[in-house]
Amino acid sequence: MKYIIDRLEEGLAICENEQKAMVSIPLEQLPEAVKEGDMINETDGIFSIDKEGTGERRRKMRKKLMDLFE
Repeated sequence: MKYIIDRLEEGLAICENEQKAMVSIPLEQLPEAVKEGDMINETDGIFSIDKEGTGERRRKMRKKLMDLFE
């Protein structure tokens, strides 16, 4: 399952899953380096940061933002 971290609050990562539902994941289950906007993968209960997916998503968002101001 893939998630996008929407925000971090009170020991939880509030994430959007592939079905666009919001779920809360305790931060102690996630890698220490997670931050808002990261894409994470869950396989057999183990979470990892999808660095490639996160970078691609950020590039697309940056392009959309730049297109708005042109």
